Amino acid sequence: MQTNTLETQVPSLSAAARPHPWRGYFFIAAATFCWGAAATLSKAIFNGKVFAGQPLISPLVITQMRTTVAVSFLALFLFLRGGKQVFKISRRDLVLSVLAGTLGMAGSNFFYYLAIQKTTVATAITIQNTAPVWVLLAMVARGKQRATVRRVLAVLLALVGVALVIGLFHKGVNLDRAGVAAAMMAAFSFTFYNVVAQGVVSRNYPLKIMNYALLGAALMWLVINPPWRLVAQHYSGGQWGFLLAFGCLSMLLPYVFYFSGLKYLDPTRAVVTSCLEPVFAIMFSVLFVGETLGILQVAGIVAVLTATVMVQKQ
Repeated sequence: MQTNTLETQVPSLSAAARPHPWRGYFFIAAATFCWGAAATLSKAIFNGKVFAGQPLISPLVITQMRTTVAVSFLALFLFLRGGKQVFKISRRDLVLSVLAGTLGMAGSNFFYYLAIQKTTVATAITIQNTAPVWVLLAMVARGKQRATVRRVLAVLLALVGVALVIGLFHKGVNLDRAGVAAAMMAAFSFTFYNVVAQGVVSRNYPLKIMNYALLGAALMWLVINPPWRLVAQHYSGGQWGFLLAFGCLSMLLPYVFYFSGLKYLDPTRAVVTSCLEPVFAIMFSVLFVGETLGILQVAGIVAVLTATVMVQKQ
């Protein structure tokens, strides 16, 4: 019997995927570049630097539309390439995929963009990238990894780094608590997404799992923000075109890269590689939206990035 090329199963990370980890690093690095650019562009939208004088595009709308656009194109692509067979999945993996999409993917996206709106790109993305710390704790709790001295120190270093970035050590700091809380929720959601998605991807074709995760997220947003509410915003043709392009370039393409990367890397290494995202995002935000960084903030960013590398050491 001929095997459908789109439905090739990946039995385990130790078999087909593990001999080529560099592929995983490349895929996830490409995803972080897309996300970093998207973060800067969304900040420009929220600041009114793009589409000035037109209806505001909120974090909810950006999150909903990029998810809907991505799943629409992805589902069509899978159907044209593999037919109905490519969508076959066990009930257990379907439930896990939907949970990864709603509690993980949708949550991390919405809270991340909300944090960008209320704080800065640097603050939002640095806090979100404490996810390796929470991934480590989750893996330790499940007995998958050990809490070594190096990893415990990495946890403490990450927490100190976050404190530096958000300005806890500055006198008279005006901390946007809602923005910081949103960024922390993004980190927790991203952690859940990484842990759950990697297990399902190890048993299934990555794009199929991505499709079901996106579909679960899109349906959830459809209930929370129905189409008639979107129409009532009276967005211009240019804004609708932007949302379409943004969905493809900030969601569809990077998640194709990311899910493909999870096929070759375990959750901790995957999320550590994703620490390249703040490097790209902060660089773009300084160059294009005029954000500034103090010495303590730079030190905090370096601390968080260092911690994300430390947690994956054996």
